[in-house]
Amino acid sequence: MAEIASYAGYDFIVVDMEHGAGGVREALTCIRAVEAAGSSTVLRVPDNCQAWTKKALDLGPDGIMFPMIETGKAASDAVSYCRYRPDGLRGCAYSIVRDSKFGFDEEYLRNYTDQLLIMCQIESEEGVKNVKDIVAVDGMDCVMMGPRDLSASLGLLHDPGNAKVKSLMRTAETAVIASDPENGGAYLAGMATAQDKPVDLRLRGYHMIIGATDVPLFKKAVVDDVKSFKLGCS
Repeated sequence: MAEIASYAGYDFIVVDMEHGAGGVREALTCIRAVEAAGSSTVLRVPDNCQAWTKKALDLGPDGIMFPMIETGKAASDAVSYCRYRPDGLRGCAYSIVRDSKFGFDEEYLRNYTDQLLIMCQIESEEGVKNVKDIVAVDGMDCVMMGPRDLSASLGLLHDPGNAKVKSLMRTAETAVIASDPENGGAYLAGMATAQDKPVDLRLRGYHMIIGATDVPLFKKAVVDDVKSFKLGCS
């Protein structure tokens, strides 16, 4: 499915290890398929921690996404997990991992920071409150908004279109855009939803827009197929 999505024309594919059954081995298979089809990968880790980041980056994705970032300190920690010492805390096995082409990339240590997109998700009321501290973190390239978890943090899990959720979304969006990504600030990313169509996000200044996910796409396709079959046989 990752390979098909890449051939379909998506600029990048998010490989998700936070939710679902997929782990490191499955993520590697997806990354290889996406690369072979000519697209790029952003790998979402299950948690903002050094161990998961190390395992994820060794696979060689084009970007990494950290969930539930709520403070500038958490964003700074995330960036540190992506940098080798003395600039960060990433464990050093660069001569034998896929990220460096198993040591064949002789320019790797000079270029590895420039070739990785670091995304932090703001998906809680606390995260919105600290959005300016988050976008100010050096090395944090992009803020990814998470409206569903944001609505849950407000006690509105079943109402992501609530005016209060929308208001906090606008607060965070405005702060990220004002940070000016061309001059050291952060880019703004988000997912198209029933409440926010891709065109809505684009008009609000989003730089990266994530479309549909594989499970809902497949679910709709099979439900429609079953309905069509039943109608044809009735």
